[in-house]
Amino acid sequence: MPESDKGMDQASTTRRNLLQMAAAGGAAAGLFGGMGVTTSAFAAEMGRSEKPLKAAFSNAGLQATWCAQGKKAAEFWGKLFNVEVTWFDGQLDAVKQRAAIDNMASQKWDFVAIQAFGIGTLTQPVQKMIDAGTPVIDMDTLIAPLDQINVHSFLAPDNEFMGASVTQALCNAIGGKGKVIMTQGALGHTGAQGRAKGFNSVVKQFPNIEVLDTQPADWDVSKTARLWETYLTKYPQIDAAFFHNDDMALAAYNIMKAHNRTNILIGGVDAMPPAIQAVSEGRMFATVRNPSCRIHGGAIVAGVAAVVGGEKSGQGIPKNVVTDGPVVTKANAAGMQWMEDHFLI
Repeated sequence: MPESDKGMDQASTTRRNLLQMAAAGGAAAGLFGGMGVTTSAFAAEMGRSEKPLKAAFSNAGLQATWCAQGKKAAEFWGKLFNVEVTWFDGQLDAVKQRAAIDNMASQKWDFVAIQAFGIGTLTQPVQKMIDAGTPVIDMDTLIAPLDQINVHSFLAPDNEFMGASVTQALCNAIGGKGKVIMTQGALGHTGAQGRAKGFNSVVKQFPNIEVLDTQPADWDVSKTARLWETYLTKYPQIDAAFFHNDDMALAAYNIMKAHNRTNILIGGVDAMPPAIQAVSEGRMFATVRNPSCRIHGGAIVAGVAAVVGGEKSGQGIPKNVVTDGPVVTKANAAGMQWMEDHFLI
């Protein structure tokens, strides 16, 4: 048989094997249909667990659309990799999340994935789980500095990049001069800290831009609305506003609309579906994708690889995995929405 024919035959055999695995696993509709490979086949090839695994997940609070989307993504990828996901809601409250994680730590799990509401708030129960040999994947914000706690891996975006890229887009759009406001998330959240650092690194390059206010709203849409009621009364000129997430940005837009101040350019973070629609319609100027699906789905893959494949922290998986996401404008909004619909980014 010619070498080329052998290669084709091997490729066909591989494809048949993948499809057989998919059939055995009860494959769902394929994300990878264009390649002739279903998601279940993909999961089997990547190390799907033969026995059901139990995983515990927690993120900052399911009131936030980013967190709610992450839960859906974790459950979706969990089904593909034979993982039963149990959720411990942080409720956007450090004290309540700590109680939830204390409860989590009192039980046995194959692996755990956590996005902390604030750095240093969950160290003790997380350390208890690590000491028991449970792989703990840190998502999006630091549970504690990586040199102080031996998490399996830290899956997070470059928050400084995200803050800087959206701020740069806003500053360019207002011609490098004017008055701007940053509305921050929770100050103890390392993601928010990075976004603020990115914002500050950009605005200091524009001497003709004045920062009017940088108060935090703690990811809370009601608090955001109250802040912006005050701002719109206090400041007759606001040219642009940067928000640490889209939920706060859209909450502020509603207040701006009520005050007939929709000339303010708005930038957000997360690129959630309502924000993508707002960018497409011109209500928001830009957002940047904090890839909730990739982070939460990646935590499933990392946990399964640790349990089934024996991957060790720093050996097989890096201690810090940077999850990327682009700035979203009208030009790429539709494609970004499609990727999110299929839990890919």
